[in-house]
Amino acid sequence: MERTTTIDEAKAIMGTNFIGPIELALISSKMDIRVPENVPPIPFSPIELINKQKDYILILGTSQMSNGVPLTLSSMRDRFGINPDVSEPCFYNQDWYLKEDFFSTSLSVKWFLLRKSIINETRSKNPELYLQNISLPSAISCAFALFSYWHLYTKILWVNDYIWCIDTDHNGDRIYVGRYIDPEGKNKNGFSVHRHLNIRNNYGCIDTL
Repeated sequence: MERTTTIDEAKAIMGTNFIGPIELALISSKMDIRVPENVPPIPFSPIELINKQKDYILILGTSQMSNGVPLTLSSMRDRFGINPDVSEPCFYNQDWYLKEDFFSTSLSVKWFLLRKSIINETRSKNPELYLQNISLPSAISCAFALFSYWHLYTKILWVNDYIWCIDTDHNGDRIYVGRYIDPEGKNKNGFSVHRHLNIRNNYGCIDTL
């Protein structure tokens, strides 16, 4: 079976769940990005896309901001800021990750097929249970998809949900992202980037009298 699909075919199949070079060009000024000049082949067959057309987004990644610097979580945070009172979409106001390697990892020029919602049976479960069967996305690919989808279709991905990522911090703690809006309204809007702390030998209890 042929495992490639043309851009026109993919766009016809995916509809508004498609963000290719033309769509990126439409939002390039808002995203402050460069659209890739050399677009790689779509590595999914028409049958694969038909099976995923309702639940997934097919998006072309780009590796550079408009000024030529790598497109990373860091450069996107610089572009979109951390204050929803100034502009949206934006990042949630945090700074723990600024020196972490994953925060300065560039997005690749490739096609990403990302699910639009959490797989229900994985909710409230340790992601390590699913690593052999599920390919977790990178934090930068999730951020790029969320901000691109917002600017193109005025819709928010993963409004209240957190998405486990393949990335880890320097301690090996797994990164999770998403939940743009706090359903309880206590926190400001923003794309969240968190880490799930593993229980280690230096965690424990004390008593008090």
